Amino acid sequence: MTVSGCAAAPPPDDAGDHATIVSLNPCADAILADIAAPGQLLAVSHYSHDPAASSMPPDQAMRYPSTGGTAEEVLALAPDMVVADAFIAPATRRALEQAGVQVEVLGIAGTLDDSLAQIATLGAATGNADRAAALSHRIAAAWQASEWHGAPVTALLWQEGGLVAGEGSLAQTLLEHSGFASLSAARGLGQGAYLPLEQVLADPPRVLIVAGDDAVLHHPVLARLDGVEQARIAPAMLYCAGPTIPRALARLGEIRAQVPPLPLAGGAGGGPVTHNMPSPQPPPAGGRGRS
Repeated sequence: MTVSGCAAAPPPDDAGDHATIVSLNPCADAILADIAAPGQLLAVSHYSHDPAASSMPPDQAMRYPSTGGTAEEVLALAPDMVVADAFIAPATRRALEQAGVQVEVLGIAGTLDDSLAQIATLGAATGNADRAAALSHRIAAAWQASEWHGAPVTALLWQEGGLVAGEGSLAQTLLEHSGFASLSAARGLGQGAYLPLEQVLADPPRVLIVAGDDAVLHHPVLARLDGVEQARIAPAMLYCAGPTIPRALARLGEIRAQVPPLPLAGGAGGGPVTHNMPSPQPPPAGGRGRS
């Protein structure tokens, strides 16, 4: 039985009286890496070692081994606790609990309050309430500082596979907080609904925010849409809540601030002109939520 992704040795084992932890939840990985005592977090999920899927900066993720999530790999590390998501296989959970390992299940956070509650829960469960409170304070401060107070503009967050953010998702919450009115939510589309290119062209948003590299998301015809601003955001910023929230808010704030007022109809220069916003340099792969 081996633990995959051991690019770096785990932190020195001075966790003291804290329960040792293996995380199988990619969104919990980033929270635990922030609040755990040195030596307490024994391994993270394999998602965190994938730059395209990680909710953590690469240098932070690689401080920890990762596992593929099997009971054999986890038990080889002899943790006191496993933090999993709702999709943990029943047989895996049963094997861990039969071996005396405490299993904590972390769900999907759709709001700021959900995220802060999860952080508090993990802080209490792992004996790190003070560190958890400090993380929550940083996230709440970033949230308060980033609230957009002007009029919202319609936006479509278009993700890999033509999927959109829907009602109750973290992505939609972030959009609304940052000064955007979600076009997909206004259409009644649920989280993960598919929106084809033809419908985007027929009823375009004021701002098209692309998260992914699918060819359809970058179709040349999109650049010819009058009055439509286009921008990109790293998909990994939308996967998880927790420490990812401030990074996502910062990027969405940049996008919102660059949306110019629509020219007056019939004004100098003719009709609306598209000003495609420059794509940012790819951010560090931090910031997975599966929102």
